Amino acid sequence: MQRITITIDDELADEIDKLVRQHGYQNRSEALRDLVRAGMVETQHHAYKAAECLAGVIYVYDQRQREMPKRLANAYQQHHDLAVATVRIALDHNTCMDVAVLKGRTADVKSLAEQIIAERGVRHGRVIIIPAQIETVRHGHGRRQPHTHQHIRVR
Repeated sequence: MQRITITIDDELADEIDKLVRQHGYQNRSEALRDLVRAGMVETQHHAYKAAECLAGVIYVYDQRQREMPKRLANAYQQHHDLAVATVRIALDHNTCMDVAVLKGRTADVKSLAEQIIAERGVRHGRVIIIPAQIETVRHGHGRRQPHTHQHIRVR
């Protein structure tokens, strides 16, 4: 067994202590091991095996954290082919919640989502991967000229 050290804020430590009491764990380590195992199972969902996907990424962060908005913008710019849209909601003067929609190769989407959630200053983050088939097609709608765009078919 290995010993690791992590730093968490007081509120999260209090929540862990509450979980320990409510579920009868012997200590924080037992509770954290179960939480890590559950998180690993959740992130290894079958959807990650699909070649292409549509994904929703939601995360809460402190925008005062060392150039956080700039770092997030750079991540999306470097992966502009995966980013469809992002909505930012100000929760208070310092905290924001972003909801991002991504599409593309599952491995690439998963990598970008994990990069964003792992950014220093992100307090909560989740990704939902939906297996999909992304097709580039050329056709017209009604009397409009034919054009090329993507169809995303959810599996």
